Formats: sequence, C-alpha cells, structure tokens
Amino acid sequence: MYELFANLTLLVHFIFIVFVVLGGLLFFIFPKTIYIHLPGLIWGIYIEFTSSICPLTDLENWFLDQAGLITYDHPFINHYLFPIIYPEGLTPDIQMYIGTILIVINLGVYGLILRKIKKRN
Repeated sequence: MYELFANLTLLVHFIFIVFVVLGGLLFFIFPKTIYIHLPGLIWGIYIEFTSSICPLTDLENWFLDQAGLITYDHPFINHYLFPIIYPEGLTPDIQMYIGTILIVINLGVYGLILRKIKKRN
C-alpha cells in the first residue's frame, strides 16, 4: 500500500512540475487557473533558486521507507528527471539556469495573457 502511495506522490510531483512550467497556458482555456498557477510558479522558482528540496520528495521518501524500498536523498528532479536530461547531476548553478528558464517561459506566457486581457477591455 505504501508503495502505491509513493508512486502516486511521484505522479503528483511530476504533474506539479509540468503545471509550474506550462500551467500559465491553461489560462486560455480556464482563466481562473491563474490563481493556482501563480503561487505554484513562485514556489517552483523559490525551490530552484534556493536549491531547496520540495516537501513532496520527503513525503515520497517516507512512503518508500514505510514500504521497505530504497529512498533517495536528493531532489525529485535530480533523481527522476535529471538523469534523462543532464546525466552529470543537478548542481546549484544548473538549478539557477532552470529557474531562469522557468521565469523566461512564464514571462512569455503571462505576456500573452496580459495581451488577451487588454484586448478584452
């Protein structure tokens, strides 16, 4: 049962990361998602720029430990996604680049959102 919860936490973690990166685009379909996306985006930027570990990582580790499975002691991105994208490992410098890319992508998205709002008015 704990392994299932660990896997569900992993899935939620992945969906959250995708939402932080691209969730602003949902505004064009569901405008009220902006109220959820902005805090998520701020959290994602904070995690990247401070080299912090998301609480979902700790929760997943707790479930893995309870299931008697191997846990990990570094961030979710480093453990699951980074080996695919950057096999050398996640460093604070690279996290700064990721945070900057996150800001640039979302500045573009929110620029489009502001343009659409201005056209409505």
